[in-house]
Amino acid sequence: MAIELSDELIGLEQQAWQEMQAGALTVEAAWAVQSAVTAHAEATGANRYELEMALKKRVRQPQ
Repeated sequence: MAIELSDELIGLEQQAWQEMQAGALTVEAAWAVQSAVTAHAEATGANRYELEMALKKRVRQPQ
Protein backbone atom coordinates (compact mmCIF):
# COMPACT_ATOMS: atom_id res chain seq x y z
CA MET A 1 0.00 0.00 0.00
CA ALA A 2 1.39 3.39 -1.02
CA ILE A 3 1.55 5.99 1.72
CA GLU A 4 -0.28 9.17 0.85
CA LEU A 5 0.84 12.37 2.54
CA SER A 6 -1.59 15.25 2.88
CA ASP A 7 -0.62 18.88 2.39
CA GLU A 8 -1.45 19.44 6.07
CA LEU A 9 1.03 16.77 7.21
CA ILE A 10 3.74 18.11 4.93
CA GLY A 11 3.17 21.68 6.13
CA LEU A 12 3.32 20.70 9.80
CA GLU A 13 6.51 18.70 9.29
CA GLN A 14 8.08 21.54 7.30
CA GLN A 15 7.36 23.95 10.14
CA ALA A 16 8.81 21.59 12.74
CA TRP A 17 11.88 20.88 10.58
CA GLN A 18 12.54 24.61 10.14
CA GLU A 19 12.27 25.11 13.89
CA MET A 20 14.67 22.19 14.51
CA GLN A 21 17.22 23.63 12.09
CA ALA A 22 16.98 26.97 13.88
CA GLY A 23 17.41 25.28 17.27
CA ALA A 24 13.98 26.49 18.34
CA LEU A 25 11.64 23.50 18.07
CA THR A 26 8.60 24.05 20.25
CA VAL A 27 6.62 21.37 22.03
CA GLU A 28 3.54 22.65 20.24
CA ALA A 29 5.05 22.12 16.78
CA ALA A 30 6.31 18.65 17.65
CA TRP A 31 2.98 17.70 19.19
CA ALA A 32 1.07 19.01 16.17
CA VAL A 33 3.07 16.76 13.84
CA GLN A 34 2.72 13.69 16.05
CA SER A 35 -1.01 14.22 16.56
CA ALA A 36 -1.61 14.72 12.85
CA VAL A 37 0.45 11.65 11.91
CA THR A 38 -1.44 9.50 14.41
CA ALA A 39 -4.82 10.77 13.25
CA HIS A 40 -3.93 10.29 9.58
CA ALA A 41 -2.66 6.77 10.21
CA GLU A 42 -5.83 5.83 12.06
CA ALA A 43 -8.05 7.35 9.37
CA THR A 44 -6.27 5.66 6.46
CA GLY A 45 -5.19 2.41 8.08
CA ALA A 46 -1.54 3.18 7.38
CA ASN A 47 1.23 2.05 9.70
CA ARG A 48 2.01 5.12 11.83
CA TYR A 49 5.74 4.49 11.90
CA GLU A 50 5.98 4.00 8.13
CA LEU A 51 3.86 7.11 7.62
CA GLU A 52 6.13 9.17 9.86
CA MET A 53 9.26 7.89 8.11
CA ALA A 54 7.81 8.71 4.68
CA LEU A 55 6.84 12.18 5.87
CA LYS A 56 10.26 12.95 7.31
CA LYS A 57 11.98 11.66 4.18
CA ARG A 58 9.71 13.78 1.96
CA VAL A 59 10.41 16.98 3.92
CA ARG A 60 14.03 16.47 4.96
CA GLN A 61 15.36 14.78 1.84
CA PRO A 62 13.33 16.10 -1.10
CA GLN A 63 14.26 14.47 -4.38
